[in-house]
Parts: sequence; structure tokens; C-alpha cells
Amino acid sequence: MNRLPLSAMLGVIGASLLIAGCATETLPSMPSIPARMPFVGRTPDLEVHAVKSIKTVRVARIAVMPLLETPGKDGAVVEGSGETVTAELIGQVALAGGWELVPETDVSDALQKLPPVTAANQETVAIALGKQLNADVVLYGTVDKFKERVGIAYAAESPASVEFTLHLIQVQSGQVVWTAKFARSQKALFENVFNVVNFVKAEGRWVKAHEIAQDGVQEAVANLHDEVTLARAEAAFPGGSVEESKKAILRVQQKEATQ
Repeated sequence: MNRLPLSAMLGVIGASLLIAGCATETLPSMPSIPARMPFVGRTPDLEVHAVKSIKTVRVARIAVMPLLETPGKDGAVVEGSGETVTAELIGQVALAGGWELVPETDVSDALQKLPPVTAANQETVAIALGKQLNADVVLYGTVDKFKERVGIAYAAESPASVEFTLHLIQVQSGQVVWTAKFARSQKALFENVFNVVNFVKAEGRWVKAHEIAQDGVQEAVANLHDEVTLARAEAAFPGGSVEESKKAILRVQQKEATQ
């Protein structure tokens, strides 16, 4: 598929903005062109809270619990969205490295021996799961909204919208040391004309819910990875700082990926 170069695309955007500023009564309607041009927002959609002592939380082994689907008052959750976001979360935690991720099958087997997980007992089950799996921390949470777009990629009637909440609990202390809340609905380009980079990234189309969820999970896991102390980094590079160790691990992983 042929794509417009960035300069041409920006020119189209600038021309559109100029037209939008003219008197509407002198312009003919153009029903064949979408009234809104989409973009995907970034970091402001992720809100993170961590305890002051999170840098002292040492993570050698981390477990990820399946996320619960818990639609809010104005939220719609597509069935199976919990599995979708959980799969992305497991993948991103595995890619981050520096800690040992408990295999998904081990988590599933251990949960069979515990009470069914609900919104009310999620934290209690997370602690019990962590003890069974000998994990230092357990990552769990909820999918609060997972609304798919209505319409096609370049002429959506209603945009996709995703909200989820993640918690990291330290098994030994039973304390939730980190919480991330992500909420994003794709908006029209004209609602924020300064975020052109993300408009180009999305290729000028209305994205699907799983793409928004993917961005949110990546941002959340990246933040968590930077917050905690990675035991693997300490063991592999005892002579350097944690930040230097993380960078060294990343270089090794990138080298391995190219081989």
C-alpha cells in the first residue's frame, strides 16, 4: 500500500486546519471525507502511584495473575478482553527481562488450588498465589473498559476506548507497592493538533481496542521495570549500579535477538 511521505501528510493536515478556520457558510460540505482525523495519545493517559520505598523492593521472581473484567458505571467490557490484556501483559513482562517470570501454566495450576478470584478477594489471592509460587511480587489487576471502535479504520463512527488498572504486591510484606491506571479513548486530530507524531504513527486511521491496550501495557511495564530493583541485574553485574546493570542486560538481550 502506498503511503504519503511525512512532509506531504503534514501539508494535508496544515491545509485542513486552514480550511477549518474559514467561515463555514462559504464552504461546501464534503461527506466523503471523515469529519475527524484520529491520533493516539501517550503518557498523560497513564497514572502511576508507588510507595516511597519501592526502590528497595527486590524482584527476582514475578508472577502475573489473569486480569478480571470489571466494567465500571460507564464502561463496556468486551468478553475476552481480560485474556487479551493479560496476554499482552505477560508478553511485555517477559520481554522486559531482569526478573524471572513464573510460567503461565504454573500460575494457572496454582490458581486451581485457591478460591475463585473476585474483585473483593483479588489481593488476598495474589498473596497466596505468590507464596505458592515462591514469587517475590505478583502483578494483578482489572480491565475496567474495553470498547471496540464502531466503523472502519478511516471512517469510524465511534472510537475505541480502553481502561485498566494494575497492582504490584510484595508477597512477603503483603503491601501493594505500585499501582498504574491507564485510560485512553482515541481522539480526533483536531482535538489536539500538536500530537501529529502519534497521528502519523497510527497512519491516519482509527485504531482498534487491542492496539490501545498494547500501548498502555508497554508504558506501564516500562515504568514498573524502572521502579523496582532487579535481582538478576544485581547478580550479573555486582560491580555496577542498578541502572548500569539494566542497560547491560538490555545490550545482551539485543545482541541475542540479532543472532
